[in-house]
Amino acid sequence: MTAVVLDTGALIGFERNDRRIVAIIVRALEHHDPLLVPAGVVAQAWRDGSRQTRLARLLGSALCEVLVLDDRQARAAGQICGVAATTDVVDASVAVAARDHGARVLTSDPDDLRRLDHRLDVVAI
Repeated sequence: MTAVVLDTGALIGFERNDRRIVAIIVRALEHHDPLLVPAGVVAQAWRDGSRQTRLARLLGSALCEVLVLDDRQARAAGQICGVAATTDVVDASVAVAARDHGARVLTSDPDDLRRLDHRLDVVAI
């Protein structure tokens, strides 16, 4: 099993029924690959739960885990931002989650994530 971290673009694409993103996520679910979503990513994508039923179902799936940003991870994300000279702590939390879980990242911002950590296994969508 290989965990997959989803960024905001992946969640938005899934919600909009982007065929490529849906296929990647469905394949991951079929292989029982854990889907990991940092809480900040949920905050960026979530707007109206009554209209986001696809996203709500995905986030409620037994194979999808919303990751809380604890003190260690917050400091790690901040440090990544400092090194990369950026302020996007949500992208940095995606990078930290991928590092911590040895996961690949499904992202709409591959260049931004590679700038944060060039070693990440990034799948551009």
